[in-house]
Amino acid sequence: MSLHRLSHVVIGVPNVDETEAYYTDFGLAHGGDGAFSTRDGGRQLRLVPRPQRQLVELGIAADDTDDLARIAASLAKLGVTSDLDGDALTAQEPVAGFTVRIRVLPRLQQEPSPPTPYNGPGRLERTGRAPGIVREERVRPRRLGHAVAGTTDLAATTRFMVEGLGFKVSDQIGDKGAFLRCSTDHHNFLALQAPVNYLHHTSWQVDDVDDVGRGAFAMLEKDPDRHVWGLGRHHAGSNFFWYLKDPAGNFSEYFSDMDCIPEDEIWEPEVLEGAKGLFNWGPPPPPSFLNPEDLAGLMTGAHSKA
Repeated sequence: MSLHRLSHVVIGVPNVDETEAYYTDFGLAHGGDGAFSTRDGGRQLRLVPRPQRQLVELGIAADDTDDLARIAASLAKLGVTSDLDGDALTAQEPVAGFTVRIRVLPRLQQEPSPPTPYNGPGRLERTGRAPGIVREERVRPRRLGHAVAGTTDLAATTRFMVEGLGFKVSDQIGDKGAFLRCSTDHHNFLALQAPVNYLHHTSWQVDDVDDVGRGAFAMLEKDPDRHVWGLGRHHAGSNFFWYLKDPAGNFSEYFSDMDCIPEDEIWEPEVLEGAKGLFNWGPPPPPSFLNPEDLAGLMTGAHSKA
């Protein structure tokens, strides 16, 4: 696969300062240029002012300029205009309206964290207190993993991502969603059928399930109203998760232990139905996760601009 990861997201929000404070608490490093950085992925989030929350730009990394030329040709076959300028290609997703910016970037080499020892029946890997209990440093996400966006035309958005950009389908949620990957992660983008185009959530990798819990606990200690859903484990992707909500209404997820699908592995996508499409274990998702409370307002705003 010529694509190899998400490089960044740009999110539009009506309350930039308040939302920036949230992502600082979340563990992203706020730089002097306004961008937020992860430990391994560098500058991966930027917040920009918009009347209502939205995904403004999705950044994707490619191997070389030949890859960009192939993507431009594939988009042209779909009737999508793109702008190829040196080592960057930009195009607009035709339904949800966000910009896709694909740049030639090096593949991300993450320094492995020390294996977390867990005791089990007949398997004693550690003595004393568990590492997740004695850690004192704050949780800082390692990298951006994926983004999830609602679209009013799931088929068209999926076609743009797969036939145009080169993403692959990992799993599907009936006719409601498509898990798509541009790396060895199970998914880097999830397109959801929705009554309005909007950003559902972004997801950020941490070292292990203890850091999923520690990160969420620290966020909720500061403001319990940030809680959305967790702790749990997804079926699609297998990752541990905990979702929180930023002041603009976007969800943000800490995740660990995502399924890995190497290029040469035979992977058969499943069509997941019911609760299995959302989680394997944990509390059931609240209604606000499936239908965010501000969707009606976003729909009204969308119609007022039409």
